[in-house]
Amino acid sequence: MDDEIELISDGDGLAVIGNPMVVERFLVSEGLPSKDLGLQRLGSALSTGAGVAQAGSLVAANSGRWVKLTEEAAQAIKKYGLRESSKTGLRTGVLKGNKGQVRGFVEFVKGPGSLLTNPAILAGAAGIMAQVAMQQTMDEITDYLATIDEKLDDVLRAQQDAVLARMIGVGLVIEESMTIREKRGRVDEVTWSKVQAAPATIAETQAYALRQLDALAEKLERKTKIGDLAKTAKETESKAQQWLAVLARCFQLQDAIAVLELDRVLDASPQELDGHRLGLKAARNDRLELISRTTEHLMARMDAAAGTANAKVLMHPAKAPAVVQSSNHVSTAIVDFHGRLGIEHAQQSSEARRWADAAKELRDKALDTGADRVDAARRLGNDTLDRARSATGKLSRRIAERALRRHGDDEED
Repeated sequence: MDDEIELISDGDGLAVIGNPMVVERFLVSEGLPSKDLGLQRLGSALSTGAGVAQAGSLVAANSGRWVKLTEEAAQAIKKYGLRESSKTGLRTGVLKGNKGQVRGFVEFVKGPGSLLTNPAILAGAAGIMAQVAMQQTMDEITDYLATIDEKLDDVLRAQQDAVLARMIGVGLVIEESMTIREKRGRVDEVTWSKVQAAPATIAETQAYALRQLDALAEKLERKTKIGDLAKTAKETESKAQQWLAVLARCFQLQDAIAVLELDRVLDASPQELDGHRLGLKAARNDRLELISRTTEHLMARMDAAAGTANAKVLMHPAKAPAVVQSSNHVSTAIVDFHGRLGIEHAQQSSEARRWADAAKELRDKALDTGADRVDAARRLGNDTLDRARSATGKLSRRIAERALRRHGDDEED
């Protein structure tokens, strides 16, 4: 009999389901790293209703692995032509082959042996996939917060605001509930009752952090003098990282609530799981869009400040590069933050305008005023060009070193 595996994609990940050995051979052949999907949890969750025996046997006979939807996984989906359901938003398909060698694609299987033809199992698998994807993001945010833990502690200690205090308390309750979930394998009514009010508190804290970032952008916008701009840019560089950390923690807790919520729906009303999953996904995308708009606005203001500094680089040789450096640091921090949350970006850090270019413009203007000022312009151009080479070389090295570090981090990931 031919080997057979079933594929499910929800836009965030790819589930590969079938005989454990066949699944493993497929993943190895495609070069796709994976983690356990936890499909067996559906056995107890789907313990009531029609088709219980069939559902239980299907779950017991199959193994599931989850693959994060990287570029390689997306290519696999494209290669095998998975078909999308307008009702569930899932892309599914069945691959058949001999000894793990895929030789064809079957869009729809009518036989009773397929998980894809059992709506309850398909909805349950999609719910678990959403949980695994969110837990992956939560782990990445944990790593992110670990790298800036000191900054996060600073902002939390410095704030007397009750909003942040409530968020810290809610976080402890959510972590406790996640621990109980891991031990019990489900979220019962008692556990869920502990965290029901948490989303409102987290949303309040998120709104507070977003307002702080907006305030930083507005303060930058009001500064026109290069000295004031340099001071404000430096303050923004420090504070932006802190509020990004608060936002990351809020997002992490919101994902944790969603994981608990899906378990609760699966336990109490499994027939509503698919609709609830889609609703949570839409709400999550809305949060990402809101965060993206605010942080990109701050990046735009930092870039504008860098542009202003570049235009005045000759008159302010010390303060102008400092503004550009702060802009680069903020942009780098936001791009890193976006990456942890899964926000797409194409933002490039700004580069300081070359002193040589600025000097050339000034020299050309001086030459246009008359021959009697040529010597003075040349002296100015040559002196400035020497300073330009030194300053530009240092900045280029810093940018190159940062790029190499980020490239190295990407390769390790």
